Amino acid sequence: MRILIASDAWFPQINGVVRTLATVVSELEAMGHEVLVVHPGLFRSVPCPTYREIRLAVLPGRKLRRLAQDFGPQALHIATEGPIGLAARSLCSALDWPFTTSFHTRFPEYIYKRLRLPTSVTYRGMRWFHGGAQRVMVATASVEDELRARGFDNTVRWSRGVDTELFRPREGDFYDLPRPIHLYVGRVAVEKNIEAFLKLELEGSQVVVGDGPQLQELQKRFPRAHFCGKKEGEALAQHYAGADVFCFPSRTDTFGLVLLEALASGVPVAAYPVSGPVDVIGKAPVGVLDEDLRKACRAAASLDPSACRDFATKFSWTACARLFFSHLAPFEASLERAC
Repeated sequence: MRILIASDAWFPQINGVVRTLATVVSELEAMGHEVLVVHPGLFRSVPCPTYREIRLAVLPGRKLRRLAQDFGPQALHIATEGPIGLAARSLCSALDWPFTTSFHTRFPEYIYKRLRLPTSVTYRGMRWFHGGAQRVMVATASVEDELRARGFDNTVRWSRGVDTELFRPREGDFYDLPRPIHLYVGRVAVEKNIEAFLKLELEGSQVVVGDGPQLQELQKRFPRAHFCGKKEGEALAQHYAGADVFCFPSRTDTFGLVLLEALASGVPVAAYPVSGPVDVIGKAPVGVLDEDLRKACRAAASLDPSACRDFATKFSWTACARLFFSHLAPFEASLERAC
């Protein structure tokens, strides 16, 4: 099948959405499908306000039509609600193509943190955007319940996977720092609530791996913490495996792919009892969920690393890609109308 994925999030961005999409694309191609990702790198783009690392495509509609015409998709998935996602939705509406979407990010909450725009306003827009889809793919049960309560009636579950060959326990002492090592990995941005982690009075060391618009501010405010910047591949895996506790302070993530990467590395998790950690970890003895994040960190340090690893191996990217494929809405493209 020829599958077109429209996404405003793509390389060189490094985040859970990009890693999920890129891995699923690889899995789909290994299954014999042909996939075209339409992303900001194919268009003239500008920096996203308040988040310059993210590029937004400028007026992508006409070129997206040409790309779709040349590719001839048999299914179309819209991954994000940005300019490319809106252009893809407009194309599908004009040509009467069915499409699917995915809900990766709580944009209403993120926008509220930055601009104080009421979430009731932005969720109205989100309901319109996703309401035209055949199915909206969501990562967890709690996010699905939340969206249904907000008037989304077309959701389906789409879980995630983890690369257990890359992310694995490793021998040796990677960090030359006082232990225990408390690690955060992810975007360094206000919506991730990293300040809650850095404010904790913890024994040992606090390490932040990642880049983002809040990095310089947090470096100045928390000079005792160790900021390692963005890491990928083997370097990222080593940072995970060298930690004693993975601290996940976010209250807004819809899943938290980094949770699985830490667990696959044999590192227990400390987090708030909110959507994402509740769905991924639940009551499994691989993490501690508590409103007192310091208490959660201290308790998580005593958990069994081998149990963490065993838990993570149950999550497969192949199964994730097959589930994604099963949710698509195939169609026969009318290429003449796309001209």
